[in-house]
This record gives sequence, structure tokens and C-alpha cells, in this order.
Amino acid sequence: MRVAAWLCVFALLTGCGARPGSGRTPEYYSLYFLRGDLRDAAGGGALQAVPSAVPVDPDAAPEDTARELLSALLRGVDGDAYRNTLPAGTALNAVTLEGSRATVDFSRPYASLSGIGLTLADYAVTLTLTQIPEISMVRITVGGQTLDYRDRQSFTARDVLLLPDGDVVGTVTLPLYFPDASGELVPEERTLNLYEGDTQVEVVARAVENGPENRELSGAFPEGFRVRSVWQEDDICFVNLSSALLETLPDNVNVSLALLSLDRSLHALDSVREVRYLVDGEFLDYYGNVRLLEPYEIA
Repeated sequence: MRVAAWLCVFALLTGCGARPGSGRTPEYYSLYFLRGDLRDAAGGGALQAVPSAVPVDPDAAPEDTARELLSALLRGVDGDAYRNTLPAGTALNAVTLEGSRATVDFSRPYASLSGIGLTLADYAVTLTLTQIPEISMVRITVGGQTLDYRDRQSFTARDVLLLPDGDVVGTVTLPLYFPDASGELVPEERTLNLYEGDTQVEVVARAVENGPENRELSGAFPEGFRVRSVWQEDDICFVNLSSALLETLPDNVNVSLALLSLDRSLHALDSVREVRYLVDGEFLDYYGNVRLLEPYEIA
């Protein structure tokens, strides 16, 4: 049985992002561990997101944030509810970032893993790190060398099947907007699952990032582009973008189309009257060459 069929993940499970007027509010990410008793995962997932108590400086370099999260992942979690997927004695040698791909180098004990155990460890690391806005792909090496017996060497959060229905606490049905062959944004009717802790604006942003189900439509988000955080206050939705991502994107990437797709999709929610964009927690006139105007909709 493919391990992806029983991995349960919650994408974009960051804690509170920076709020308007402050780019210095600590962020709290989740760490991914194996359920201690897999009988509890029947119809559910083997990997579980566990909120981290480690505060992360939102102004820190993504490599530093990655090292903080991996150090916490290696330390493990107290109690019997969860188990670490990384072998005892594993140490973190280095984390480097090239574009939006992070390369993580572990010490030799990691090479003792194989089969499902290796897959679980690879995905626990990947799901933990791809919460960082600047990281969309993870490559894992041991002592500077790849494990040649792997089927693949780089991983994204999208490689993991999002399950299960058993954890769904609600749904929301609405049109999401994606470009067609001519580049025009057209609606795709979708019913999105809400898991415990999700908000509607978060699942909409996640769905737009993951792309359409209709093969005649295209994803609006460029490879590696992500929203840093999204939240709602009254009937206003705040979308926080990362300036660091602009440095990793090609010059010809259409960020304006991505934000317009997100804007229209969020406005499809009955509870959202207005969408306002921030950059690193601050209201700015521009995001790259895209001008953000009052009421912070795309021109």
C-alpha cells in the first residue's frame, strides 16, 4: 500500500503570522511526527502536525528558520502520543537554500532508514520545512551524498496525499479562479474540506496555491510562490506576502495574475467583503512591480 495513501497532513499550518503594523511578531510552525499508536490512524494519517513551542523570528533568514525547526524536530516530542521518524543519533550537518529548494544534510544514522521508514522521515522533514514561505522543495542528503536507493531525491508538500475524510470538520463550496488557455481567469466550482484548526480563508489560499482540478485550466501561482500567511478580521481578509520570494522568482513570472486569482477566489467567500495585501507584515504600495492600491486589490 502506498504510504502516501495514509499520510495525513495539514498544509500551511503556520501559527500567527505578522499582523498589520508589525513585522516582528514571532511565528510558530508545526513539526511532523509519527502517531505513537497507528491504530488511531485507521482511516486517518500516520504523520501528524504537532504545534511547536519554539518562537521563530519572522525576519530571520529562511536557512536559520529551517535550522531552528529541524533542531526541534530532532529533539522529538515528550510523551507516547507521537514518535520521531528520524533515527536516534541523527545530527544536522547543514542547511542550504538554492532558489526555493532547501538542501538538508544529515549525519550517517539517517542512512540506516529504508522503505516506509525512509519515506516517513523524508516527508516529516519536507512537511516541516515547506511551511517556510521561501521553501517549496526539499532535498535530503547524508554526509553530502544522496541515497541512491530512493525513488526520488527532491520532495514537495504536494507529493503527499491530503487525507482523510475522518478529520474533516466542515466544508465550503465556492468558485476558485484559475487561468484558461487564453490566460483569462475563469471559475472552477469546488468543495473544500476544513480540518480542525482551519479557517475558510486559509483553505481557499491553500487550494489556489495547489491549482485547479480541471486539466483545461492552469495553476495561477508560479512554481515556488506562496502566501506567507492569511487571516480574517471581521469581513476583511489580510494576505501577508514575503518579499524574499521575489528574489527567487524569474523576471517573467506573472505575480499580478497570481494575486488576482487569489483575490477573486477569496472574494467568493460570503464572509469576505475586502482583501488587503501586506508585505512582510507591512502595508506597501508595491509588491515587486505589482502595485497594491486601496482597498488593497490588484489594479
